[in-house]
Amino acid sequence: MKVFFWVIIAVVIGGLAYIRLAPSDPAVWNTDPQVLSDQDLRDGVRRRFEGDEEMMARLERIILSSPRTDKLAGSVEEGRVTYITRSKWMGFPDYTTVQLVDGDIELYARLRFGRSDLGVNKARVDGWLEKLGQ
Repeated sequence: MKVFFWVIIAVVIGGLAYIRLAPSDPAVWNTDPQVLSDQDLRDGVRRRFEGDEEMMARLERIILSSPRTDKLAGSVEEGRVTYITRSKWMGFPDYTTVQLVDGDIELYARLRFGRSDLGVNKARVDGWLEKLGQ
């Protein structure tokens, strides 16, 4: 019984380590968000609104000032940027891609692990857009 307990503990610790340390491939995550309209999804959120490069730069400053958020790939000058925000306790990564297309800013925030983000991405993105004035 003791061995079984330690095997379970090792599996849990290994799973948590994988979640925290798994590499984030920019080729997978820094892709066209394909936002046609605002959508609240089970695993994330999509937003589209009028904007330009200056507004995208302001949004980047807001995003990067968020706790546990770093840039994964891209730049405002390139017209597409992807950010990783990790949950406070477990370190679950959420990916947010922001893209400027034909005078619109497209934003797609989604989880990596699991089926539902329980509204975390929606709350985060809506908070960013509120600070931006959208």
